[in-house]
Amino acid sequence: MADTAATASPLQPAPGKKTFWNETRRSRLTAYTFISPFFILFSIFGLYPIFFTIYLSFFKWDALGPMKYVGFKNYELITSDPTFWISFSNTILMGLMGTVPQLIVALLVAVMLNSALNKYKNTFRVLYFMPNITSIVAVTLVFSTMFGNNGMVNWVLNSFGLESVPFNSGWWGVKIAISTMVMWRWMGYNAIIFLSGLQSIPTDIYEAARIDGASRWQQLINITLPLLRPFILFVTLVSTIGALQLFTEPYVFLGQGGTGSTRQEGVTMVTYLYSEAFKNGFFGTAAATAVLLFIATIIFSLLNMMLSSRMGGDTGGEKA
Repeated sequence: MADTAATASPLQPAPGKKTFWNETRRSRLTAYTFISPFFILFSIFGLYPIFFTIYLSFFKWDALGPMKYVGFKNYELITSDPTFWISFSNTILMGLMGTVPQLIVALLVAVMLNSALNKYKNTFRVLYFMPNITSIVAVTLVFSTMFGNNGMVNWVLNSFGLESVPFNSGWWGVKIAISTMVMWRWMGYNAIIFLSGLQSIPTDIYEAARIDGASRWQQLINITLPLLRPFILFVTLVSTIGALQLFTEPYVFLGQGGTGSTRQEGVTMVTYLYSEAFKNGFFGTAAATAVLLFIATIIFSLLNMMLSSRMGGDTGGEKA
């Protein structure tokens, strides 16, 4: 009798292996089906706007008529516009003024909240985090009243015999007011991030340092900061990206009507972009501005990462 099993092709999988392969493929298909909504929505609302913005930056379009290809003309127009460069410098200045003091204060607040002597640390955590969940428009309106010509801040300055500061019209006054809003809003959020990092540091390290006679300042410099480097990198990176995307605070503070959002003392790259698109009807130059802002965000993010990695290498210790 001929053995049919012996004549089977060696390339064909055994029945058991074929069943296993089918079950594995079916389980993978089920997993991809469950996670597909995220990728579909991300492609529609994330990837498509990015590529369409890059595509639109090479066209002249008013959102109503046909699109006309102009090449790099939009980039030439915005880079030759003095207002664009003013918006760029304002974005960098207000980013530094609102981010650097904010990170320093947030770290000090996190250290204070992490102290075992603070009996009401949970209450203070909630209070510091509250500004982050408050409406930006509401915060800006409150600060607009505080920094007005007859507001509370000028009243305090006058009480000490100082002259009033034009916070809503002066070149530096506007930047100070907006930077203060940014600092007040995000300081608590960054403090919570730093606090989670502090709580991940083993207490045995601090106990050993205290036994060796290290002061609190030495513990902060030699233990806390090096071990907090990943958290500092994250907070700095997120704060940098947020500073480059500053929009609501200057837009509401300087007035929503007319040309308030493009006043040169407080215009940012995003308010300049918004005005080009929705006030002037130049969606091509607005898209080109968005592309340059995207490139600037990548450059500053890479600089932050390079600086942080270099600092981490300096504190990593030397070979024995």
